[in-house]
Amino acid sequence: MKVILLQDVKSLGKKGDEVNVSDGYARNMILPKGLGVEANARNKNDLKLKKANEEKIAKENLEAAQAFGKEIEAKSVSLSIKVGEGGRVFGSVSAKEIAEAVKEQLGFDIDKKKMQLTSPIKSLGTTMVPIRLHPKVTAELKVLVREA
Repeated sequence: MKVILLQDVKSLGKKGDEVNVSDGYARNMILPKGLGVEANARNKNDLKLKKANEEKIAKENLEAAQAFGKEIEAKSVSLSIKVGEGGRVFGSVSAKEIAEAVKEQLGFDIDKKKMQLTSPIKSLGTTMVPIRLHPKVTAELKVLVREA
């Protein structure tokens, strides 16, 4: 019996695959547990429409991330940090502080986990912070750290 998988099934196939299984396995395991549906013309057409819709949504998400990335790269965020004698910096600027400053100054809600800051910023000046907006889109945010 031909079956279209609705979920990944170990040692059988991935979601959306059309596989050939024995009738008993399909009736007793795949269909009752909702892991797949019979591969008839209607279900094949539904699968095709669902894949087309998912591709369209993925394309829209990519375009939105690219537009948001351009918007982020055009702007900058400024933070202040305490500085002692001889230009020695007390503390550092973390991704959490950058995310809060972006929300306060620019009005964008960016998750601190999306910021690819290798280590906290411990110096004055301008630093480019990469922000991963989408698996295919990474934007650079300009962070200006100045003396408080």
